[in-house]
Amino acid sequence: SEIEWLSDNGSGYTSDDTRRFAAKIGLKPLTTPVRSPQSNGMAESFVKTMKRDYVAFMPKPDAATAASNLAIAFEHYNEKHPHSALKYRSPRAFRRTTESATLV
Repeated sequence: SEIEWLSDNGSGYTSDDTRRFAAKIGLKPLTTPVRSPQSNGMAESFVKTMKRDYVAFMPKPDAATAASNLAIAFEHYNEKHPHSALKYRSPRAFRRTTESATLV
């Protein structure tokens, strides 16, 4: 499945060259809403968490290994990593709970 890549609206992220490169490596570029510091803060918080909890501990001998390890990290973050804002559930566990509650 396609990996969504969230960034702000900086020219480096919105350029045609960047978007073509992202598509080439299987990323779907998305940007935060213009003039939305809250959304940008959420993206920056995610990047900080990924760097602190995952990237710092990953072997990165080459680009292919780094990309593969990032995919594993994203899966863990979404399925296993507890989030205080989600009552210490992972995003997917929170979503499953929320969806099952709305079906009742």
